Amino acid sequence: MKKYENFCASLKNMKEIYDYDEPYNTVVLTGLVGLYEICFEQSWKMMKEILEIHGYEEGATGSPKIILRTAYRAGMIKNEDAWLSALQERNNVTHSYNEKIALEIVRQAKAIFYDLFVQLKDEIDKNWL
Repeated sequence: MKKYENFCASLKNMKEIYDYDEPYNTVVLTGLVGLYEICFEQSWKMMKEILEIHGYEEGATGSPKIILRTAYRAGMIKNEDAWLSALQERNNVTHSYNEKIALEIVRQAKAIFYDLFVQLKDEIDKNWL
């Protein structure tokens, strides 16, 4: 499944966020934000595809928020609020030229979101493939 493979590759890449510590230079900070953004995008697109395969009609046309809510109801993800926060931070990526916003995205990615992605991968591997 291509979207699953893309997600796994992006998750492997995102782990590199732990190789860097503040203060970040502009290039590193931008790169770390990009690693988060790519992993989030791949995660919800993978969820969408798997939900569709399992007969969840919301997957066919759903926005990221609808997909996250459907994944929560289906038991694919466990912490809906954290995932909705991850979506909000993904939406903030367009403002990551602002160093304060970019730093917050990276801090949240390290503290919360990377673990969410790992939990998602574990759940998919155990119960959805």
